[in-house]
Amino acid sequence: MKNLLKLKAKCIKRVVEECPSGRRGATGNRMHGVIPRAAGSNPASSAIKNITPKIQINSLSKSFGQIQALKSINLTIYEKELFAILGPNGAGKTTLIKILSGIISPDSGSIFINGKNFFKHTLQLKKEIGVVPQYINLEPELSLKENLLVHGLIYKMPLSQINTQIKKLLHFVELSHRENDKVKHLSEGMKRRLLIARALMHNPSILLLDEPTIGLDPKIRRKLWDLIKKIQLKGSTIILTTHYMEEAEYLADKVAFINKGKILAVDTPKNLISSIGTYALDIYTQEKRITKYFSSKELAEKQFLEYTNKNVFVTLRRVTLEDVFLKYTN
Repeated sequence: MKNLLKLKAKCIKRVVEECPSGRRGATGNRMHGVIPRAAGSNPASSAIKNITPKIQINSLSKSFGQIQALKSINLTIYEKELFAILGPNGAGKTTLIKILSGIISPDSGSIFINGKNFFKHTLQLKKEIGVVPQYINLEPELSLKENLLVHGLIYKMPLSQINTQIKKLLHFVELSHRENDKVKHLSEGMKRRLLIARALMHNPSILLLDEPTIGLDPKIRRKLWDLIKKIQLKGSTIILTTHYMEEAEYLADKVAFINKGKILAVDTPKNLISSIGTYALDIYTQEKRITKYFSSKELAEKQFLEYTNKNVFVTLRRVTLEDVFLKYTN
């Protein structure tokens, strides 16, 4: 127990950054306490019917010196929705996540969660949020169980509830067989799953995932995708930041393109793709590659035959979110 207390003290820096009891909100008041929510019903991701937004972001701006990280961001996210924020490195994704999780404050703008001002009701609303950071910040010398225990103690959860949640979540992320192993002995994919379990310990209704599959091989990434969808189906609202186009296309109900701090477009993956076409021709010349988009396969195939008859190298493929993103950013 002495070791756990020492490690709890060691975690204070993380507490300050991540939990309600360790940060000053925009109003300057110290935050304390977390109340777990009741489990929600299972949603169908294709039929999100809630009218009242779960999260409403209005004119949110943030600068770091001369760098304007966010430029008057406006987003509406509904309950049980999986909302992906897609953009390159340095686009403003992590800054937005840090503001939503209460780590930093914006220069201007507002956030409403369940219709309440996040900066005026921080204590009440922070209990709704679980955060999976981009970088692994687990305690490597602690076991999986002990990492989750420390998180539960930080959030002042009853010990009986902590023990129940640990068993439940380790089973959920398929890590029960490693519960007594030290974190330093886990693979990167296992550490990512443990980060998700830790974020769910206090039973939040909103999960913020900041590039959760970065650096993972395709097989492990797919396994995490399945886990993320399972969390959504249990009733969570999820905000996912990523620069993997196929990840957003596969997981998201809606996607927002962000670049240089600006939101470029927001819609379903299907609508974004169909806005420029269904099929694409990549035409290669000595100087460059030219991409043309078509609304139907028949039109694309007609052009394909014309180019091949002229001995021009050309490929025919389906349009992806990457095409849409590049079109907006270009």
